[in-house]
Amino acid sequence: MASSEDRALTLFDRRALRLHRDRAARHGAAGFLHAEVADRLVERLDDVKREFRLALDLGAHHGALSRALARRPGTERVVAADPSLEFLDRVGGMRVAADPDLVPFQNGSFDLVASVLALHWAGDLPGALVQIRRILKPGGLFLAAIFGGSTLIELRTAMIEAELVEEGGGSPRVSPAAELGDIAGLLLRARFAMPVADAEKITVTYADALGLMRDLRAMGETNALTARRRIPLRRATLARAALLYAERFGLSDGRIPATFEILFLTGWAPQTRS
Repeated sequence: MASSEDRALTLFDRRALRLHRDRAARHGAAGFLHAEVADRLVERLDDVKREFRLALDLGAHHGALSRALARRPGTERVVAADPSLEFLDRVGGMRVAADPDLVPFQNGSFDLVASVLALHWAGDLPGALVQIRRILKPGGLFLAAIFGGSTLIELRTAMIEAELVEEGGGSPRVSPAAELGDIAGLLLRARFAMPVADAEKITVTYADALGLMRDLRAMGETNALTARRRIPLRRATLARAALLYAERFGLSDGRIPATFEILFLTGWAPQTRS
């Protein structure tokens, strides 16, 4: 019988995740959400009156965070890490192909580890946090933004109801997400000092559900669950989902909203090794 750790690490199809991100990079990634969240993360970092000589951008995507970190006073080097070689080809500087579940750096390597919308792809988030603390220097800072539990609640609701009506049952389509109430506890469990977690919501509007789905594909955020259904979604199911989305959540101007809940995590590596 597989252990809970083994099940966590196989939650996602790592090859599918990499291919989805490669495809997004090749076709001009939709980077607006990552760029907006990177800006908000850097605003929080600017409140810390300290310079970070060596920084890691974990889950670099199209490089918005790496570029912002490189512009900060005192930064000497930014290492960009991402499972997608295609994304890394579009980011300058030092680059490492790395998965959020398997962080391939030595203990005490970085003054700062920052991550934008990547750690929701960690099958074992508590384990990933432990690895991040390990690679921080004593007194180093971890700062991250991840998707929270109400992200894409409208799309999830419409898809589940459409599949129940058209196919008689649903299938896993959206990754499990962390809840704000649990995040500070996970940081403490990973032995971060002074953990802080807060949430913000970003609402993006679209002409229809198909436009939202195209953007998710262009972000590299399409379904990579190992337990996902491998056959294409039926046209009738897709049409039903779009109709339900518009009926349940449509705005007065005819557009639809898509909610992205962003959880911001902050924690410090203890000054002495535990």
